[in-house]
Amino acid sequence: MEFKNILLSNENDIAICQINRPDVLNALNMQTMSEIVNALEISDKDENIHAIILTGNKKSFAAGADIKEMSNASSVEMLIRDQFAKWDKIRKIKKPLIAAVSGFVLGGGMELMMCCDIVIASETAKFGQPEINIGVMPGAGGTQRLTRAVGKIKAMELVLTGKIISANEALQLGLVNKIIPIEYYFEEAKEIAKEIASKPQIAVQLAKESILKSFDTTIENGLEFERKNFYLLFSTEDQKEGMNAFIEKRKPNWKGN
Repeated sequence: MEFKNILLSNENDIAICQINRPDVLNALNMQTMSEIVNALEISDKDENIHAIILTGNKKSFAAGADIKEMSNASSVEMLIRDQFAKWDKIRKIKKPLIAAVSGFVLGGGMELMMCCDIVIASETAKFGQPEINIGVMPGAGGTQRLTRAVGKIKAMELVLTGKIISANEALQLGLVNKIIPIEYYFEEAKEIAKEIASKPQIAVQLAKESILKSFDTTIENGLEFERKNFYLLFSTEDQKEGMNAFIEKRKPNWKGN
């Protein structure tokens, strides 16, 4: 598949999806989001890919939605367009999704980052949901994912003021995993992707699925879901290999089944 606004490449068992609209700070128009989702789904179905990195460039991960594309739309047009339906597909990606972010991570860019499983940020990254400053509010999950990540009080502050926060504050709030110097943040994301890609893949995917389930249900239902996934792994060859390797004090040889 040919892409216009992103670059998709593979490095061994890692897929790298790079947003590539530098002239507009990687603003997320509908075509770009379609291409991102398509690239993620392609990588998710590729048996040779075990982890996916989503990134932009040093100046901007994504500076928000493409305002020109929606500025004159009516409510009915936005409803029919249903542009956020594409975002729902990202949640269904089974393989681990690592965001490597730098520069502007604003509006839709921050919402896209929060769809990922692990976030590595450069020290220059700036985060925010500034939609209130143009007369709207977050619409791609910002009010929901941000609140779950940082709590009601801080989410209210960020969304209602539209303030921009630094990488250090984002780390303190639990929005990112690590802050890395700008020269090395992408390499750090690759190292984490490589580490996860080296693990037994069915176990990785079921563990990710179980963590995401915790946001959708009660603790009782979540525990039941986790337990079933745990039991299910005992039908895999990798479970037998992993436990036997532990007992025999050797390195396991994962086969992905």
